[in-house]
Amino acid sequence: MTIKTAARFTLILVLTLAAVPMHAGTKEQLIQLQTQVQALQDQMARMQTSFDERMGVMRSLVEQTTDAVNRLNGSLNALDKGVKGLTSETASKTDQVSAQVQSLQDSVDELKSRVAKLSKQLEDIQAAQQNLNAAPAASAGQAPPADELYNGGLRDYTTGKYDLAQQEFGDYLKYYPNTELAGNAQFYVADILFKQGKFDQAVKEYDRVLEQFPGGNKTAAAQLKKGFALIELGRKEEAVKELRSLVSRYPRSPEAVQAKERLRRISGTSPGR
Repeated sequence: MTIKTAARFTLILVLTLAAVPMHAGTKEQLIQLQTQVQALQDQMARMQTSFDERMGVMRSLVEQTTDAVNRLNGSLNALDKGVKGLTSETASKTDQVSAQVQSLQDSVDELKSRVAKLSKQLEDIQAAQQNLNAAPAASAGQAPPADELYNGGLRDYTTGKYDLAQQEFGDYLKYYPNTELAGNAQFYVADILFKQGKFDQAVKEYDRVLEQFPGGNKTAAAQLKKGFALIELGRKEEAVKELRSLVSRYPRSPEAVQAKERLRRISGTSPGR
């Protein structure tokens, strides 16, 4: 029985009590009705207490996950500062640290997805408190949940299951093309092609990242990997142009450090010349 239903039943009982004639023959009936009213009031109090406890648990989960995101961001910033201080002579160490930065970025993306999911659940509970009889919102179409598609694709990407990850990220872009993580999904689509040696297709998919998600957090990485793919295709002049553009647009990024090192290897001169 919901709180609203219990309240209505309580009102009916009260009205019934008011309508009953006050004489000795109805004393036992009055006692029974009063007992039922008290039982309903107790049940309403227990339901409200249970609801408040659930709300408290959800708020705690959101706060804990948010704290985890903040700690990871702090670690990411510290690593970023370390990468910026490296020189071209320590290129191998730069590549290793940059890989760690990307791994942390992926972890942050996954945590953001979890926070969004918990926040959505909290909003649903708050809406239920306002109207306990409201039916849960129906899921959109036949599309799988966004976090399920993205997290599944990321997991399969990191474990080398590229064909499965490619399908999952493709479905994510099909059903959720305008979300915050859509640019990341497009980057992984391109990066899987790069890892599979399909450099010509990878260049086209990296261009999608640059054109459709210019403000995303994978833009610099997409431009760097596009330059690498052009080198693999033997298109040296285009690669040099792309890498120099990256250095100009994102001079303080970890990707700019890698671009400068690759330009040095290509030309044997300063990338600015």
